[in-house]
Amino acid sequence: MPEMLVLVDEKDRPIGTQEKLAAHLIPQRHRAFSVFIFNSNGETLIQRRALGKYHSPGLWANSCCGHPRPGEEVVDAASRRLGEELGFSCPLDPLTKVCYTLKLEKNLWELEYTHVFKGTYEGVINPNSEEVCELKWVSPKHLHNDIQKYPENYARWFRLYILKHFDIIFNQPHQKALYA
Repeated sequence: MPEMLVLVDEKDRPIGTQEKLAAHLIPQRHRAFSVFIFNSNGETLIQRRALGKYHSPGLWANSCCGHPRPGEEVVDAASRRLGEELGFSCPLDPLTKVCYTLKLEKNLWELEYTHVFKGTYEGVINPNSEEVCELKWVSPKHLHNDIQKYPENYARWFRLYILKHFDIIFNQPHQKALYA
């Protein structure tokens, strides 16, 4: 059964649903989420997307991302996906919302209204090999510098978060909710 996405207007109000691939071929604004996981050293967990992914395969991205299902709360979807991709769960706090339109490879588009969350985790990670081919913990400063030097190694949306929303994501450790 195809995965359905929640289509939204410019204020994140649901206006319908669409099959996932169709929503990325003909850009339609849809609800999404991105998760940044941190450890006690202030490093963030990044993942290299599995080579079999239908877009951005082999590129580095944030800890986890995805789309809520129709009728699913966004934070619940983010928690669900964290388990599916990385094999763990932890409390998630909202950071901000980011809207963007990005052209990807293979005539695919990201037109997303994205809820960005952060969490802290120190335990065992069991990545799903169909989703993730590599993981590493990196300092925010190193990540920012590396994305500037080697942007081709990183997913488009991840570059946008790091280059345009760095302070909101990395310099507000006690911020519970900050919406753009």
